[in-house]
Amino acid sequence: MSAVARELTAHRDDILSDWVAAQTGTRGISSAEARRQSSEFLTLLERATAGGATSADDSSFEPVRAFLGELSRARAVEGYSPSETATFVFSLKAPLFRRLRTSSANADDLADAVWSATELIDSLGLYTTEVHQRGREEVIHRQQADMLELSTPVVTLWEGVLALPMIGTLDSSRTQVVMETLLQRIVETGADMAIIDITGVPTVDTLTAQHLLKTVTAARLMGADCIISGIRPQIAQTIVHLGVDLGNVTTKASLADAFRLALQRTGRTVVRA
Repeated sequence: MSAVARELTAHRDDILSDWVAAQTGTRGISSAEARRQSSEFLTLLERATAGGATSADDSSFEPVRAFLGELSRARAVEGYSPSETATFVFSLKAPLFRRLRTSSANADDLADAVWSATELIDSLGLYTTEVHQRGREEVIHRQQADMLELSTPVVTLWEGVLALPMIGTLDSSRTQVVMETLLQRIVETGADMAIIDITGVPTVDTLTAQHLLKTVTAARLMGADCIISGIRPQIAQTIVHLGVDLGNVTTKASLADAFRLALQRTGRTVVRA
């Protein structure tokens, strides 16, 4: 990498100008921002290559990898694709190769220098892609967690009566969120009754029924009785065919029926004015 280090030291400004020009038109990146990022990267790269490193995995390249990691994660959050992110590094090839070609004394020196620079830039470019992918996965996981929280609201229907309307498939991860959210609301409100409405749950299988039973059991341990509403004919038939025993869990066909029962159990009634 000594040839790369020499070119970065001798022709840094020319390489920087050509590199920034190559990045012109990149989505959402201004010329000033491209110059700032490129200048910082070249400074770190010059220090790393001048230290006698033999590959981008050497410890001297740690600041370079840290810079690219931060850049890749930021662009992943902003919605850039992996190829758009990696182009930041790969677009350095052309300006650097032009300088190597004019500075090399013979064909052998040029071949060695170009091959060394190619391995270096390719390695750093692939690193940005890997970090970008991990960053996108982190964003997706956060969005999924936020959606789970939004899809499991616990509302207060009446004093001492909570309702948990559920929409979509009920799996293990969502069950955990449902249970934690419901128990927290029971503690906060001191509710005696909780209605779990599964009208928006498309299908109920053995696993879904087990998840419901776990939630009901946890709520009872906190001192709240549960009613499951939204038992449609298809779901009732499925539960019977599966042989699922809901035990002494009270079920109702609609949320209105469950709410009426909850009021009765808490010593209240609703009459027409």
